[in-house]
Amino acid sequence: MEVAGLQPVLSHCNRNLKKQTRFSCPSSSCTYRSCNFVRFYAAPATSSKASKKEKENEQSKSKLITKEELEEKRKDTSRPKPYGLTAWKPTDDVYVACYYPKPLLGVETAIDMLKTFQKLDFTYEKQPVYAELKLDMKLEKKKKVDPFVGYLKYPYPFSTEANKVLVFTENPGDAQIARDNGAAFVGGSEFVQQILDDEIQADFYIATPEIVPKLTPLKNKLRKKFPKSKRGSVGRDIPKMLQLFKTGHEYLVEKECLVQTKIATLDMPREHIAANLDAVIKDICTYRPLSYGPFVERVILTSATSEALFIRFQQFLPQETEESASKTSD
Repeated sequence: MEVAGLQPVLSHCNRNLKKQTRFSCPSSSCTYRSCNFVRFYAAPATSSKASKKEKENEQSKSKLITKEELEEKRKDTSRPKPYGLTAWKPTDDVYVACYYPKPLLGVETAIDMLKTFQKLDFTYEKQPVYAELKLDMKLEKKKKVDPFVGYLKYPYPFSTEANKVLVFTENPGDAQIARDNGAAFVGGSEFVQQILDDEIQADFYIATPEIVPKLTPLKNKLRKKFPKSKRGSVGRDIPKMLQLFKTGHEYLVEKECLVQTKIATLDMPREHIAANLDAVIKDICTYRPLSYGPFVERVILTSATSEALFIRFQQFLPQETEESASKTSD
């Protein structure tokens, strides 16, 4: 009997609960099934502070300049002080180097300073001397000089050991000439698999034109050392090629416009180091016509344990003659 009496009470409570869940307000009409909002006021306007910040950010981005533009502005000597720096020259012997432009030194002065650094630091006397050259790779319109690999013979060599040169040829006469001129390895296509297996390794690889098509499997293995006519490693004058690559020095363009190469050892005379630097600069300048202007933009000298010294190198740049200018104009 008690259970039967509770049923109408519970059903009445459920009805009240359902009624309470339905409500309405002046800004919206909601039920337990659906909810539709109605807005009776205007949306707030966007703050002007945000728009001002965006404009300031855009202006700051437009004011940013590249390294090339910064270097060009700092070359303007008509200014009372260089762009972004304190003064053209420090007034004291002790100063913060980043606040002043790098001093440009003469070649002989820079070499003497490197030798002085070695004596003061008690470092190795025969440590290598390096030159870093920044190149202007631009040509007409949007064209650029492709990164290249060069070879030259220094007027004053510093390496005591000769390079190992491998000669690819199938002509018995050329093979005998290569052996007589000091080639480390002489052979034909039978060397391909041995090179792939690292059984034979050489510093340089040269070849005669007839055998080059048979050497295509070695392109990925040798990469920049693969024989090419542009690099002077493919030809018929085997004695001349061997003379170049046995005692020659290799340099290449890295990071699109930089050449970092060894030019001497610190125990060499000052005149010999300067002559080797002159040879490198003149050889690099042959890869772009002189009519486009100076190919070398900056030269830095340093040794294995010293700081970098910026030098004046304009006297080493090749000068365009009237004959070469007329040829380029034609």
